[in-house]
Amino acid sequence: MAKAKLKIQPLADRVLVQAAAAEEKSKGGIIIPDTAKEKPQQGTIVAVGPGKVDEPMTVKSGDTVLYGKYAGTEITVDGQDYLIMRESDIFAIV
Repeated sequence: MAKAKLKIQPLADRVLVQAAAAEEKSKGGIIIPDTAKEKPQQGTIVAVGPGKVDEPMTVKSGDTVLYGKYAGTEITVDGQDYLIMRESDIFAIV
């Protein structure tokens, strides 16, 4: 995937995350319909804000992270869907 310059830059302690694709099949091979797919809880950081004055950012662009099921706000930039969330909504770097 080619890195294109985004028209959006997160502020303070916020990050822009591209969510991983939802599972198409279960482990047993059953195809999951769109209405039953769970929201992914893993994604790749695309852009990082500068952090707060007293709290530097611990994540960077390109990190794969785990976050809460209902974390962040969904936004669309140039036809691509992203989540924008605070760094504190991220549970772990994988």
